[in-house]
Amino acid sequence: MQNRKTAAAIAVAVAVSLGASACSSDSDSGGKGGGGGNAKADAGLSSIVNASDKKGGTVTYEHSSGPDSLDPGNTYYGWVQNFARLYARSLVTFKPAAGKDSLQVVPDLATGLGKASADAKTWTYTLRKGVKFEDGTEITSKDVKYAVERSNFAPEALSNGPTYFKAYLEGGDKYKGPYKDKSPEGLKSIETPDDQTIVFHLSKPFADMDYLAAFSQTAPIQQKADTGASYVQKMVSSGPYKFSAYDESKGATLVRNPEWDAKTDPIRKALPDKIELKFNVNPTTVDDHLLNDVTTADIAGTGLQSKTQPKVLVKASEKAKTDNPYAGALQYLALNVNVKPFDNVECRKAVQYAVDKQSMVDSIGGSVKGDPASTVIPPTVAGYKKFDLYPSEGSKGDVTKAKEHLTKCGQPKGFKTTLTARSDRPDEVTAATQLQGSLKAIGITAEIKQFPADKYFTDFAGVPNWVHKNNAGMMMMAWGADWPTGFGFLDQIVNGTAIKPSGGTNLMELNDKGINELLVKGIGTVDTTARNATWGEVDQKVMENASVVPLFYRKNLLYRPDSAANVTVTDAYLGMYDYVLMTSTK
Repeated sequence: MQNRKTAAAIAVAVAVSLGASACSSDSDSGGKGGGGGNAKADAGLSSIVNASDKKGGTVTYEHSSGPDSLDPGNTYYGWVQNFARLYARSLVTFKPAAGKDSLQVVPDLATGLGKASADAKTWTYTLRKGVKFEDGTEITSKDVKYAVERSNFAPEALSNGPTYFKAYLEGGDKYKGPYKDKSPEGLKSIETPDDQTIVFHLSKPFADMDYLAAFSQTAPIQQKADTGASYVQKMVSSGPYKFSAYDESKGATLVRNPEWDAKTDPIRKALPDKIELKFNVNPTTVDDHLLNDVTTADIAGTGLQSKTQPKVLVKASEKAKTDNPYAGALQYLALNVNVKPFDNVECRKAVQYAVDKQSMVDSIGGSVKGDPASTVIPPTVAGYKKFDLYPSEGSKGDVTKAKEHLTKCGQPKGFKTTLTARSDRPDEVTAATQLQGSLKAIGITAEIKQFPADKYFTDFAGVPNWVHKNNAGMMMMAWGADWPTGFGFLDQIVNGTAIKPSGGTNLMELNDKGINELLVKGIGTVDTTARNATWGEVDQKVMENASVVPLFYRKNLLYRPDSAANVTVTDAYLGMYDYVLMTSTK
């Protein structure tokens, strides 16, 4: 099993695709500030803008809502995965670097990438010696084992995050997690023969294991310090920064961790002295702070609001401070197959034809925000196959065909349903409103209900009982790859095993035997070309099911303030800036 070559091949394939779609190939890393001097628009796509090795200063991040959780074992948000690398060291991680190099998986807490058995069912990692928690305790393989156990197997306390370990580890379907299972050996399929060695025994082949090991779920947690859901209030750092303050509604302050040793960490420079993270800032205010150089970055990484775009796009000196990467993400509409009448595939197909995707893109700011989509997998993710099962002229919808399918599903006059969206994401609300108008044209009345992003999955759209009770047949959704391959993109949104009582991301509640089996087949295929071909097959089957309505392939219009230094887009984390590299001249 040549996992290193596999990872490299995937990275190159994705990087080539991203490079082809970029607006500029400028590689100038000079300039006085984020956009000053010689820096140009899109310079951050392939270079480090305003490069600096100077220590000191304060980096300030703002977010319009907040995280699902900053607990490394209880998060699924891409920006948290990116940001958590500052205080939580996973076994491996994506390289903090510009351009295609940001897709490279490199050792972090481990000394190297995973060593796989010939059948890709047993993976071994060796930990670095001398790495310490902020309390001075040396990190061991048992701390990593415990972190995985709590992150995947204790939904009663930690409901967020992916469930790959639970799905693929031997006995994962029966293990009750460390809060209920008090046996000293814990989950037997994770072995720790000594303090530096951890071995994962899988029930079936998993060729993307190094990508999974890059999740913050493998960041070590001391069992003695774990307090379940409230651990986020007092986390113990394994990275260069530790928390000096945390408030769920206001934000957090991170300062240097004196126990961090640069000799044990080849990928982090840890330049800023302090990092301020502020929650629940109005999204327009976040933009204003960026343009006025008050804030270093919008940590959500989803780009400027549509209202702000004209301020920077019409002025050359301001546009020079922007980067417009593809996010490797899809904005889509989830149709829940257990909410009537969407249990009928013909009703789902009616919606596929009803949506005016081009007008939706125009409503949120045009091409800088994305392109109309026809597949689940975006073009920048390995495994993408171009096809369109529900074509329309100019991607503007086909009312005639939509009505034909409404008649076939026994709803010729249309019906009423609920459409959910995230209240603190103005572009998503705008897109939902535009969608509402398209649906009205074929007789479907969709009542929009809005909820905050940090509770969207845990309390509303990701809770099947709530969805069924509230007739939420339609849910606005955005998704980026867990890692830049078809499996990393698809599994947690279309696999039946990803359906959870709370915090779920398979909002359609899609549980199709053929799709589930293809996912298992694909991830067990060692040959990269054959594996990627399988992801295209899965995509087509999902679209035949019609429960996912692809709306647009997302792009981010990012802005670099003059004080922002070491600014570069990381392709591994949904086209946002790399927060491990970022620092400030302030």
